Amino acid sequence: MTAHPTRIAEAAPRYAPPDTLADPALRAFFKLAEHWKLRIAEQRRLLGDPPESTFYKWKRQQGGALARDTLERISYLLGIWKSLQILFPDPAQADAWLHKPNTASLFGGHSALERMLSGNVADLYVVRQYLDAQRG
Repeated sequence: MTAHPTRIAEAAPRYAPPDTLADPALRAFFKLAEHWKLRIAEQRRLLGDPPESTFYKWKRQQGGALARDTLERISYLLGIWKSLQILFPDPAQADAWLHKPNTASLFGGHSALERMLSGNVADLYVVRQYLDAQRG
């Protein structure tokens, strides 16, 4: 039995096209960067090291398309922020956690931010996964 193509298309989940996500994703990222008191170099690193001109274009909110990798990075960062807000009732404590040395084996005495600044999207995933596990 073969499904009719239009029925499959109707049943498929609807996702926002990536080009419509760029502006809200970047606004959220730069607001997050303020809360976490991230330096420009750290912001660029977390976004995947875009060229300086591209980064400042994004920062000026002149839009532009984002690569899938950049959207994925921002998604992980927003998930990390959300988990921290849930784990720590005090927003200042939640924001500070990122910068503090951590004895969990995952961090080896370094801060979560240091792990996240390795440049690998997988490290953002690992930190998010760690926090999600802490939430239970």
